[in-house]
Amino acid sequence: MIGENAQGKTNLLESIYTLALAKSHRTSNDKELIRFDRDYAKIEGELSYRYGEMPLTMFITKKGKQVKINHLEQSRLTQYIGHLNVVLFAPEDLNIVKGAPQIRRRFIDMELGQISAVYLNDLSQYQRILKQKNNYLKQLQYGQKTDSTMLDVLNQQFAAYALKVTLRREHFIKELESLAKPIHSGITDENETLSLKYLPSIKLDAEEKSETERLEEVLTLLDDNKEREKDRGVCLFGPHRDDLGFNVNGMDAQTYGSQGQQRTTALSIKLAEIELMNIEVGEYPILLLDDVLSELDDSRQSHLLSTIQHKVQTFVTTTSVDGIDHEIMKNAKLYRINNGEIIK
Repeated sequence: MIGENAQGKTNLLESIYTLALAKSHRTSNDKELIRFDRDYAKIEGELSYRYGEMPLTMFITKKGKQVKINHLEQSRLTQYIGHLNVVLFAPEDLNIVKGAPQIRRRFIDMELGQISAVYLNDLSQYQRILKQKNNYLKQLQYGQKTDSTMLDVLNQQFAAYALKVTLRREHFIKELESLAKPIHSGITDENETLSLKYLPSIKLDAEEKSETERLEEVLTLLDDNKEREKDRGVCLFGPHRDDLGFNVNGMDAQTYGSQGQQRTTALSIKLAEIELMNIEVGEYPILLLDDVLSELDDSRQSHLLSTIQHKVQTFVTTTSVDGIDHEIMKNAKLYRINNGEIIK
């Protein structure tokens, strides 16, 4: 998709992303997806995959949103997400490496949620109980509640889902690292070694233990810090405080990495995502490249395009195709976007 800035290129990619994940990558407020002069927004798409065709619909109003598969409304988003898998790569994805921890947690949740409905459900339950626990801790802090028995009940539920989310994230990061390492080595002509390190808030013993023993570890941690949490009025431990570290040649890429190293790390992670989704679900995701080619030097751009050629359906936005010297252009379909209109 070719067009000048502010013509609607990013809006098209955002629509595809939102149709896939039932939320925008740009905003957490669904109301912002509705035009100022309209009462609702509607996104429709038809997915062609190995079993046939499947229409997907998302309907957004100022009161909420509705999603449909094959014209049938889905009561839960966990039933919807995962039917259309996407990977988005945009200039702001550099923040996965150099930004705040919540950006990396969101990255993990968005990608892992597409390939594991179980994880998505566990995460949803965890977030629900976390909200209840924080509300109760505030009431204890301000003296609105005096009996902490309910806190013990919440901690039992909290620990169970916190453990599930933590273990699944840990496994996901190990899988992602195994794929990202050789990709990163290839991009850097074997001059750099990339490693990923999951930094969970709840640090589990490294030795092999049963899930029951792991659960006892989490419960002990929560019990030991119960008074601290009551004094602070907030939950101090759990996956909502996790982080992910990136090391290049043994050095923290966030703190010590050059912008080029950070960009290569982000690119390696995105390419690893694509391969991991194919391994987990048996199909490659749709790749969305939002004005990112101009951000990459010739070497990184060539590596990206060579990796996705012939196997990944890709939507690319750019202001110009000048300078994109790659075989992939021979099979590319070019569309121009002008004032929100797509012109072939």
